[in-house]
Amino acid sequence: MKDTVLLAYIAFDLVFAIMGTVMLIMALNMQSQISMSPNIENVARNLLLNSCPLKAAVANGILILATFLMTVPAIAMPRARGLLKLTGYFVFVCAVFTMVIGLTIWFKTLKTRNNLLSIWTAQDVSTQSLLQTKFKCCGYINSTSPAFVVDNICPDPTIAAARLGCVFPFSAYANKFLDVIFTAFFGIVGVDALFILSTAILLKDRKEQARYRQIFEKKAGNGF
Repeated sequence: MKDTVLLAYIAFDLVFAIMGTVMLIMALNMQSQISMSPNIENVARNLLLNSCPLKAAVANGILILATFLMTVPAIAMPRARGLLKLTGYFVFVCAVFTMVIGLTIWFKTLKTRNNLLSIWTAQDVSTQSLLQTKFKCCGYINSTSPAFVVDNICPDPTIAAARLGCVFPFSAYANKFLDVIFTAFFGIVGVDALFILSTAILLKDRKEQARYRQIFEKKAGNGF
């Protein structure tokens, strides 16, 4: 008869490993994108990625994969309940780590405009011009606060004053972009929670099997 409890645990274990692999690859890929020269297509995305805790995401991805490797002997050795319990604790740590990263990004969306103002003022005029070109806007709050950069979109004060400040399209873009990222992290936490639950169920199942085994061995020793 198939051990459905163990099969369910293995299924969640594999999903857990896949999530860790995806997180690690995506974080490393995003880090490499940040180092690319800015252009109209990537300037806003890279500025937002630069404000995300990507190093923490890389560390978390590595921790998840290391925890997955720990589950292999725990699966192969049914009597090693201590190791299985230890992996459960590590999965919990991974879940908390992932939750903290997701919450960090989520908190940024609560004060998007202030955060983007800091990002905007920290950029040189060429990057600000790229943002103006991408979003077809002038200045940040408006054309004078901070002052717009003269370019093809904002060639003079009159045209610049007629356009919206970049805070409106930039913040809308940032919220959509960051929403996808922190939602993905919260989704991974959900997978971790199910994996922890399956670990607890497998621990209980193995504990019962060990008790039945002890009863059987005791009866066998007494000649029953």
